[in-house]
Amino acid sequence: MSRATVIGLGKSGVAAARLLKREGWEVELSDSNTSETLRQQQQELAAEQITVKLGQSLELNGANLPQLIVVSPGVPWDIPVLIKARQLGIETIGEIELAWRNLQSLPWVGITGTNGKTTTTALIAAIFQAAGLNAPACGNIGYAACEVALSWQGKGAGSREQGAGGAGEAGEAGEAGGAGEAFDNSSLLTPNSSLQTPNSSLLTPNSSLQTPNSSLQTPNSSLDWVIAEISSYQVESSSSLAPRIGVWTTFTPDHLSRHKTLENYYNIKAKLLRQSKLQVFNGDDAYLSKLGLSAWPDAYWTSVKGKDFLISEKGFYIEDDWVVEKLTATSAPEKIVKVSTLRMVGEHNQQNLLMAVATARLAGINRDAIARAIVEFPGVAHRLEHICTWEGIDFINDSKATNYDAAEVGLASVKSPAILIAGGEAKAGDDTGWLGQIQNKAAAVLLIGSAAPAFAKRLQEVGYHTYNIVETMERAVPKSAQLAKEYQASVVLLSPACASFDQYPNFEVRGDRFRQLCLDWAKAEKLQYNSILSSPLP
Repeated sequence: MSRATVIGLGKSGVAAARLLKREGWEVELSDSNTSETLRQQQQELAAEQITVKLGQSLELNGANLPQLIVVSPGVPWDIPVLIKARQLGIETIGEIELAWRNLQSLPWVGITGTNGKTTTTALIAAIFQAAGLNAPACGNIGYAACEVALSWQGKGAGSREQGAGGAGEAGEAGEAGGAGEAFDNSSLLTPNSSLQTPNSSLLTPNSSLQTPNSSLQTPNSSLDWVIAEISSYQVESSSSLAPRIGVWTTFTPDHLSRHKTLENYYNIKAKLLRQSKLQVFNGDDAYLSKLGLSAWPDAYWTSVKGKDFLISEKGFYIEDDWVVEKLTATSAPEKIVKVSTLRMVGEHNQQNLLMAVATARLAGINRDAIARAIVEFPGVAHRLEHICTWEGIDFINDSKATNYDAAEVGLASVKSPAILIAGGEAKAGDDTGWLGQIQNKAAAVLLIGSAAPAFAKRLQEVGYHTYNIVETMERAVPKSAQLAKEYQASVVLLSPACASFDQYPNFEVRGDRFRQLCLDWAKAEKLQYNSILSSPLP
């Protein structure tokens, strides 16, 4: 029997191991960490005849070497053991490549980019599902891609097993660690607010970003499309992944500690688009638009600025509150959906809307389904998520803003003045625009995590002095409420501009902690107020 090793006991790793086992491989799963939760998983997988080794790294010594190594997204592609494996001729692939090999007879949408890809992916999935298609969101959000493969009664299938629903690996917008946390129902967003309010209408328990038709209900589920958010880490470890439609949302410096150079980071992203049959690009992105037609002559470009800013003679743009489609150089423009029906705020979300609509139209989806999905789309957890309002102050969770560009967009999208909570594990990048936005909109900044001293120094250098180093979220939330009162700020915004690994497993856990602290604070203050009201007068 052929032997396969899976590295990383996250959702993706477990799903990959189960998929390989179903295909007849002898499977070993290894993880350098150990915990009670991991030991419990170890026992569950042992019952499925999958060996799990905890607290140790894979070693390639001796004669009994695996024929295949599958890597979870959070595992760096250039660690010594993987370099050695490739030198030894052991096939080494990522989890999403394994899923692709099982699902390549289906059409895929592959969405990548530095920022914006999660919202765009979720919106695309919502549109496809509104059209009656079974098109689950997976990859870097929603299900692990191998969970989708496990659910599918498709070509080359042996015995089927339903994959456990749940979040995929931590998102690329700054997170590269172990498995992402599953979102609970309170982390979704709903209509009819400037920055959304909690609602569970688009989520099933223990999963993230699922819409009603996306559940992988039975092992015999039919699938129509695979809608995959794909990080640079996942592209890097995939050799043959070739979506029907590839989408590139934005491109700014990020993950350079892993990818080393901007050119390398770009080439990894570009690989996915080059292997896509149809390509959709954000034409308003500064970096991508400079490359334009010379690099991507056949792409469909988008622009929120109107037809005159469209890079090519075909694409999608906004005009008079309409998303307008122009599929060929000679075709007449066609209005598809009104922009104002989208409940999410900010120009960046209009860009996401354009790319989602472009993808849907290229897939042949009609305007009615698109319009229905847009009206009902609630937003994305941890991305400008409205937590609660306390005495007129909105508490907003933007934990997914794990780099300067995303945090700049987050701060630009809320009302002014704001109290900003920032910090965590610092990342390389240009902080100029972010600092400018702080000067324009932040009444005060509370700094947490290991980046706090460096951030304080940068704020001083630009002449901004209204900051406090509070170190932890537990101190930041009550202090932010106090400062909001003092400065008459209308918003408390968690938008860290940092990865979370110094204090949290991933940005979801960080955002969940912020949410809970805000709700607990508001509840305690309400109880105290009611207690004062009910006390007898002296």
